[in-house]
Amino acid sequence: MDRGSNGSSSNGTSNGSNGNASQSWVKLNVGGKIFLTTKTTLTKEPDSFLARLAREDPDLPSDKDENGAYMIDRDPRYFSPILNYLRHGKSIIDDDIAMEGVLAEAEFYNLKKMVVAITEKIKDRPKVTKKHVYRVLQCQEEELAHTISNMSDGWRFEQLLNIGSNYNYGPEEQGEYLCIVSKDVAYSEDATPEESCSVNFQSKVFQLRGT
Repeated sequence: MDRGSNGSSSNGTSNGSNGNASQSWVKLNVGGKIFLTTKTTLTKEPDSFLARLAREDPDLPSDKDENGAYMIDRDPRYFSPILNYLRHGKSIIDDDIAMEGVLAEAEFYNLKKMVVAITEKIKDRPKVTKKHVYRVLQCQEEELAHTISNMSDGWRFEQLLNIGSNYNYGPEEQGEYLCIVSKDVAYSEDATPEESCSVNFQSKVFQLRGT
């Protein structure tokens, strides 16, 4: 009896433990991407959408996919910063993710503290402006087609100036050209003087060569 009782008790405890462990984790299907987190994380802000979802609030209708993950029809690119904020309380956003997109998601999930933090980040963000700059490329006639067709990194062809002929040691005479190209360069208003001079210098090169 004692052995049977102990074995039963042991199995019951084990099953209960596994059940509690499984109930503490939550799967979220955000726009088709699966995220795994805990109820403790999701309930960090008790009034948020995610906290209500984790508590299975009856006033918040929710569907699950075939794997038991709560389905949320939002953009998953912006959800990682949301989830990480709930994990450690810091608003960390990668450079390739728009702050405005994360702000919209924080507002949707009703994460009031995160909304304030991101709003402050956006307000304090250095203003970025664009300047149209030019470069002048000197090339021979035989290089011309290759130079124009292989422009990259946002450079656009603007103008071609014939500056005469270049006499080589070979039998053929080669024409010399100035190929003027341009692009829009984004830079911060609080850029260093050296960075500003670099942008201005390219504009001056065009003015000197083009006249």
